[in-house]
Amino acid sequence: PIPIYFPVKMANADGDPRLGDDHEIMYEKPIPVPEEQLPLKLPDMKRFEPGEDPQGCLARAVDWRYFQDEEGNWFARETNTMPQWAGSCWYYLRFIDPLNEEAAWSLQADEDWMPVDLYVGGQEHATLHLLYSRFWHKVLYELGLTKHKEPFQKLIHQGMILGADGEKMSKSRGNVVNPDDVVDEHGADALRMYEMFMGPLEATKPWQTSQVSGVVRFRDKVHSVATYDKIEDVEAQGDWDPDLLKIMHKTIKKVSADIESLSFNTAISALMVFSNALQAQMKADKAIPKQSVESLVLLTSPFAPHLGEECWSLLGHTDSLAYHPWPSFDEKLCIDSTVKIGVQVNGKVRGDMEIEKDASEDAARDKALALPRVAEFVKDKEIKKFIYRPGKIVNIVVGK
Repeated sequence: PIPIYFPVKMANADGDPRLGDDHEIMYEKPIPVPEEQLPLKLPDMKRFEPGEDPQGCLARAVDWRYFQDEEGNWFARETNTMPQWAGSCWYYLRFIDPLNEEAAWSLQADEDWMPVDLYVGGQEHATLHLLYSRFWHKVLYELGLTKHKEPFQKLIHQGMILGADGEKMSKSRGNVVNPDDVVDEHGADALRMYEMFMGPLEATKPWQTSQVSGVVRFRDKVHSVATYDKIEDVEAQGDWDPDLLKIMHKTIKKVSADIESLSFNTAISALMVFSNALQAQMKADKAIPKQSVESLVLLTSPFAPHLGEECWSLLGHTDSLAYHPWPSFDEKLCIDSTVKIGVQVNGKVRGDMEIEKDASEDAARDKALALPRVAEFVKDKEIKKFIYRPGKIVNIVVGK
């Protein structure tokens, strides 16, 4: 209960409020329970239903609620209990120092751990937990119990997952998806990955059970790569397939950045591209470097931890992948030396071509005119102008 009590004014000086004698509780004069009497113990009760009294079920415990001081003055305890927010509003502070028996948290723990780097919560939290916890924190700051003015450095509101009909899930609409059913059929990793793959974290998205199969296929591809019988230790990356080497480094860079920005859907998409590249090597019956498979497993593990640990073990490791460093990338290998650009004839796209980023105009001209569709529209016509924007586009202007 809230540890305060109030004076009671009796209509009859000899009256007893516990017996229902006329009295008035003076709520305008709250008195805090002395610190040495804390914590205030609740009475033993058999009935906890609210009843008609707005003061709550504790109001029925009259022997506990009303008491007298040494001078015979009557008082009434507060019967409203603290809501759950009384604890959840500052749980993050206790979390940083949970074993402290002398204080809720120490100033050193506050110095070491606060403020919270990232707060993720739904829109409902904006007017409930987030608002109240920030209010409590401001009070704690003014009391000198924390040195930080704000409790949270960054706030992200995750979007709501709707039913397949695009409406908010509810039993009355019959559109509720039980995650246990998805886990039973496809596993927890598939459920977790699909929720992240559905779209941006902040977006509101409709659930589509039929699309779970997409991440299931990806999960199975990762497992098949980890069990491939031609995984070899290739220490010198110069001996790798150059395309595979580049896509691995690009994927490490992309996934690392996307995790930091909470762009989980695009991170998983990049992993799918990487797994396809490894599968292409397998279909060609080529050996694949062990480091590339390990990188795929490590990058996948935050999204599918069970899959990650299983594949890590299959690769011959006896310890958890959680103890292995995160993969690093070479920035030079993340830069494409070629680029795909469109080729227009009189302003209309007639094809595209892969070309060196710094290709000369003559090289671009030769390659563009060699495209069958372009040649069809240029044939027997005078080329009046050849416009080349390196890395962007080619436009050939021909006469009629």
